[in-house]
Amino acid sequence: MFHEVRGQGPALVLLHGWAMHAGIFAPLVAQLERDFTLHLVDLPGHGRSAGRGLPLALDSAAREVAEVVPERALWLGWSLGGLVALEAAATFPARVSGLVMMAASPRFVRAPDWPDGMDASVFRNFATELQRDYRGTLDRFLMLEAQGSDRVREELRLLRHEVFAHGEPSREVLCDGLGLLEGSDLRPALADLAMPSLWIAGRRDRLVSPQAMAAAAQLVPGARLHRVESGGHAPFLTHADEVAQAVSAFAAACPP
Repeated sequence: MFHEVRGQGPALVLLHGWAMHAGIFAPLVAQLERDFTLHLVDLPGHGRSAGRGLPLALDSAAREVAEVVPERALWLGWSLGGLVALEAAATFPARVSGLVMMAASPRFVRAPDWPDGMDASVFRNFATELQRDYRGTLDRFLMLEAQGSDRVREELRLLRHEVFAHGEPSREVLCDGLGLLEGSDLRPALADLAMPSLWIAGRRDRLVSPQAMAAAAQLVPGARLHRVESGGHAPFLTHADEVAQAVSAFAAACPP
């Protein structure tokens, strides 16, 4: 698994979202590398980890990441990366000193007891369309991610610039990722999380509603919720200062 280390200070692991790679965090890295040792990981099948034979599954991805990053670290996961970070926090609690969930939910799809999730058909339709129009489908997903941001054009430009910067993830890997977004439900793990957690929501997010993130945070003992008022699904791209400040303040309050 590709793993890059930048900066100095306490260890902070950054896990990207679906179809992306660690390079998407560049605006946030510029803000945080002065105060943290950043561990930038490309998830299985994505970016510079593509073609290495690693499956895209929550349990194995969390284990693979845990094996290459320090034994005690803050973990930050964006979108799909949030599921991996939450899986690691639940499975290896001694290794995760603090958890930051950014535009990520323990369950992405709607259910009778989870009314603020997405309709499951959204992820199924993207999986079907990937087989017919790979690039067009990815671009439509990027547009959905950017919608709602007060800087939608800038956010979409950055997403489009990065998505193929380190190669093209395969259709199979992308379908596996959509399956994880549709089928994962990590809510049972929330009540037993042993580490501090910060939940960063974009108020205008069209993929993971701030209401869902607030509901998740309420299930976690001592969790903090930070809402980026003008942010969409990728608030770290266009509001990197605010996100970095929230992460730094949270880290300062976490036990070593």
